[in-house]
Amino acid sequence: MLSARYTGDGAVETAQIDATDPSPGQVQVRVAYTGLCGTDLHIVHGAMDARVERPLVFGHEASGEAAAVGSGVEGWAVGDPVTVMPLDWDGTCPACRAGHTHICQHLDFIGIDSPGALQELWNVPARTLVRLPADLALDHAALVEPVAVAVHDVRRSELRAGDKAVVIGGGPIGVLIATVARDQGAEVVVIELDAGRRAQIADLGIQTLDPRATDQVEWVNDWTDDAGADVVFEVSGAAAAVLGATGLAKVRGTVVVVAIHPTPREIDLQRMFWRELRLLGARVYEAEDFATAVELLARGVIPADLLITRIVPLSKTAEAFGDLEAGRAMKILVDVRDHS
Repeated sequence: MLSARYTGDGAVETAQIDATDPSPGQVQVRVAYTGLCGTDLHIVHGAMDARVERPLVFGHEASGEAAAVGSGVEGWAVGDPVTVMPLDWDGTCPACRAGHTHICQHLDFIGIDSPGALQELWNVPARTLVRLPADLALDHAALVEPVAVAVHDVRRSELRAGDKAVVIGGGPIGVLIATVARDQGAEVVVIELDAGRRAQIADLGIQTLDPRATDQVEWVNDWTDDAGADVVFEVSGAAAAVLGATGLAKVRGTVVVVAIHPTPREIDLQRMFWRELRLLGARVYEAEDFATAVELLARGVIPADLLITRIVPLSKTAEAFGDLEAGRAMKILVDVRDHS
């Protein structure tokens, strides 16, 4: 079967690999679409070479249907439309025993630590499968995983209807956080440097701010009657954004760190102390976040068609990363069935 895999030194190749039957406890997914994301870009850049085995079939934002069911698996049948929550935990570590299996201390993030979705047939543990509504388009369903990230981020923040939220960074996850927060009744502004992304976000009816043209602290103070934002989501991954995020939050406000920061960052602890701010990390998702994400897509809350910049065949996966890196796309999907 055909796959796309990272081979090291920034190289992604399309290659034939052997298909295998699902093991006991596994379901084989016939992958339809796989989304490419910032974590995949980190892999291609070599930033995760110490963690990933090479060659690695990667990708973890997927949709498809069950193609075969391994022994001992109940509740699934060939043809069921599915997505995958790509987390496999050991169930024995302190985090798992405390009920936090999604951040297991020995977590297998499928598509990073083990083979992912950029292959025609993908064997995954049955417990990672999430059922899709029959009428949810499979290209839209490939967004369930990133939507679940946003749902988890907003849930962690304890955002409430009527709150004012600032999202720093208008990439796919930032836009999804803004969309989820708005659906929960919050007022939202997205701070984004790129004019093209600001225009896309404005098309969704979400207000934006260019921090180079407008003093962001002054603007947020005016917007909140000098209080500051209830919640600030740092999604950009930029050092300057982390340093500035605390200056946007109200007394006893919350700053949520969403972006992956590869190196330690400076943070204004004086501001943290002075305003009694709360700093939260938000990583991946839990089963309830996936369920909510499916429901939001099924209801049409998530503007999937506007977020999906284009769909490319499996053979064009390497080229798609160039467009992502250059900021020429919001979300690119790979049609794993298309070998043109």
